[in-house]
Amino acid sequence: MAVFNEEEQQRIRKAIEEAENRSSGEIRVCIEKKCSEDVLDRAAKYFFQLNMQKTKLRHGVLIYVATVDRKFAIIGDAGINQVVPPNFWDSTKEDMMQHFKYGDIVEGIITGLKIAGEQLQKYFPHNKGDINELPDDIAFMDGD
Repeated sequence: MAVFNEEEQQRIRKAIEEAENRSSGEIRVCIEKKCSEDVLDRAAKYFFQLNMQKTKLRHGVLIYVATVDRKFAIIGDAGINQVVPPNFWDSTKEDMMQHFKYGDIVEGIITGLKIAGEQLQKYFPHNKGDINELPDDIAFMDGD
């Protein structure tokens, strides 16, 4: 059984596209069922596996969710981490958790995408000629 149905996947992809259309930033969503290690270590592993550190301005953001283990993390690359407030990722996680605790994973992810997109727009506005450096699809992983 799929983690998300087609309509849910489209909602997430649309939220990624909307956030990226307002900025030059890059956002990915990475989903797997189980997380076999520390959640931040796991997210960092996929951040590099998905080549998110290779964006020109180092402004990639990854939202990682392990659905069965009910773990998630948000990590940003060096460029965005230098400009957002120190507690930004933690407060974003809290906003996402408001949806997760009621079982609405999709809306929680979309909330995180919107919040990250606002910061990307603020610090890395969309410029004419910007190219989409990374895919907008959800990265479904099956772990190790």
